[in-house]
Amino acid sequence: MSKKNLNDIKIPSFDDLFTTEQQRQEENLEKVVQLDIDTIHDFKNHPFRVEEDADMQKLMDSIQESGVLMPVLVRPDKDGNGYEMISGHRRKYALSHLGRHKVDAIVRDIDDDQAIILMVDSNIHREHISPSEKGFAYKLKLEALKRSVGRPSKENVSQLGTQKRSDQLLAEESGDSRNQIQRYIRLTYLIEPLRDMVDGRNKDGITMALTPAVELSFLKTEQQEDVSNLISSTFHTPSLGQAQQLKRLSQQGQWNLVQINQMLAQNKPNQKEKLSFGMDEIDTYFPKTYTPRQKKEVIVKLLVNWQKKREQQR
Repeated sequence: MSKKNLNDIKIPSFDDLFTTEQQRQEENLEKVVQLDIDTIHDFKNHPFRVEEDADMQKLMDSIQESGVLMPVLVRPDKDGNGYEMISGHRRKYALSHLGRHKVDAIVRDIDDDQAIILMVDSNIHREHISPSEKGFAYKLKLEALKRSVGRPSKENVSQLGTQKRSDQLLAEESGDSRNQIQRYIRLTYLIEPLRDMVDGRNKDGITMALTPAVELSFLKTEQQEDVSNLISSTFHTPSLGQAQQLKRLSQQGQWNLVQINQMLAQNKPNQKEKLSFGMDEIDTYFPKTYTPRQKKEVIVKLLVNWQKKREQQR
């Protein structure tokens, strides 16, 4: 071997020789770092509500007692404005209200579709998720899956040789059927007052079932507003059959408020006369964080106890 070739040989440095395999692997692993809470902003179009309710109080109590057991997941903001939260909105809210300024976080550099899928997956199986929250979450994830799946690939082809549809993939991952997922997504086309009735958040305690709400989602915005106003004045929500009739009237251009008012005023077998009162009449007796559904549960429980005391007195 010539002298020139010997000079070309690169001899490993001392540090290279004694760097362990574990150290080399750790360089590629995600690490937990501490970030200022103020540098993290919410995920764009985050569909899940973060509220100061009973569950949030439990989370704050847990953090005070044991700290945050799981780091939040963030990604660098594309515009260089700190970080975007992917998973951990409730933990961030709890820490802020406890006066904390730092949070343990994993920083992951991922694209928009990956971020959406992770954000939805980390929240969709929470215990208290409203129907409309599911709808907005499923809509976001389904659109991300459609972009991600793209053309057929070997990994995405079944044994029968057919590509799985994005909604089929979502159904398998979520546990809801494809039809049920589409029903939830239809709720995103409802105006907010009608969505609140489905979610049990109406200020007067008016509730509406999912299937009639899906039919109403096909109405024009101004027609939905008409229906919402009539429900608020009559305290009667449409049955499935009535909602389907309203949808037909809309499609046939035969929208008639007088006729619709008469329709909603009819007593339905499953909708007996209701005792109604404004929430402002009882709000002073409940914590501000209580939803109409929680207030109703407390009232029913008190009535049950009252009935038991009456029976004992007799």
